[in-house]
Order: sequence, then C-alpha cells, then structure tokens
Amino acid sequence: MNDQLHHYIEKLIPQRESFFVEMEEYAVLHSVPIMEIVGMEALLQLLSLQQPKKILEIGTAIGYSSLRMATSLPNVEIVTIERDEKRIKDAKKYLTQHESGQRIHLIEGDALEVSEMVLQHGPFDALFIDAAKGQYPKFFSLYAPMLKEEGVIYTDNVLFKGYVADIESIESRNKRSLVKKIHQYNEWLMNHEKYKTAILPVGDGLAITKKR
Repeated sequence: MNDQLHHYIEKLIPQRESFFVEMEEYAVLHSVPIMEIVGMEALLQLLSLQQPKKILEIGTAIGYSSLRMATSLPNVEIVTIERDEKRIKDAKKYLTQHESGQRIHLIEGDALEVSEMVLQHGPFDALFIDAAKGQYPKFFSLYAPMLKEEGVIYTDNVLFKGYVADIESIESRNKRSLVKKIHQYNEWLMNHEKYKTAILPVGDGLAITKKR
C-alpha cells in the first residue's frame, strides 16, 4: 500500500480514546515499536469476527496491542510475554491504569524460555506474534501447538515497510539480514503443509494463518 492510500485510510479511522492516543505518542517519543494504526484496526476487525476467548501475544512492548484487543473484545482474556525490563515496567503501568488491563496476564521473560509457564494458561483461540522478527519461525513452532483446533495465528510486520519485495536495495547489512529472515518466514508460512496463510498489505503487513 502506498503512503497516500495509507494516510487516507488512517484519517478515516475514528479517534481512539485519549488513553490510547497518549500511548501512541509515548511510543513515538521513546521509539517503542507498537502496531501501526491501520494494521491494528484490521487485526481488531478480524478478531471481532473470530471472537476468541483467550489470546496469546508474543511481544507486549508497553501493552498497547494487548489493551486495544482487550478493550475491543470485552470477554477475552490475554496472556502476553515480554522480556525487556524497561518495557515491562511501562506495560505494568499502563495495564494497571486501564480497566481492560484486569483481563491481561503479563509473563516476564524470553518467549523461547517460558513456554512451560504459558502452557498452564492454554489452550488459546488466537496467537499474535509481534516480537523479535528474526525469531518468528521459532515462536510459531513453539506456540502454535497451544492453539485450539480452530485457532488462528496473526503475525505482524511480515512486509517490513515493503523491503521484503526489494531486499537487495537495502544498504545496511544487518537490516538486509533481518529482512531476509522475514522473507524466509513468509515463504515457510505460505508453503507449510499443515497451515494455510494469507498476507494482507495493511499496516506493516499482517499474516493470517490457520490449520489446513
């Protein structure tokens, strides 16, 4: 999606409650990677159609996505994982300030190391992956089995600002390596023998995956 269309859609989206606008401003000011507005609205719409009762989120950051999901789905319970100490502190602050935070359980630690703890809260209806992009395949393989039979996996940032379509133009070696990993994840998802995936060009790219 080009920038002009992106901004057009963003302007059409009704204003969020002031609490979330403040979180968005904080994220910009402190360079916290939260989900883009258009992508967030698309995810919330998909979740409203699915109506999950329990969601597992990989990558809490400051709690923006989990709070948006919990507010949009008044009957949902969310388990979310974060390893960064500063973001955990910020997330705890925001979760306690909003009434929807009462239905969100924050697990502190590396998502690749706390699976036994997470398993105690499952099974889940939806899995939302939005953490270290280079680890997406590991997150998927570790936590997809904790979903119910009709569960859905949502993965953010799978288009990475469009760079996945033109990797060789990236000058930074580290950035190019990361984008290659995202591209490999996308190919792996799209060709997975047990799962079927569609990628939506909304926000920074959103993959929707279900069992075949």
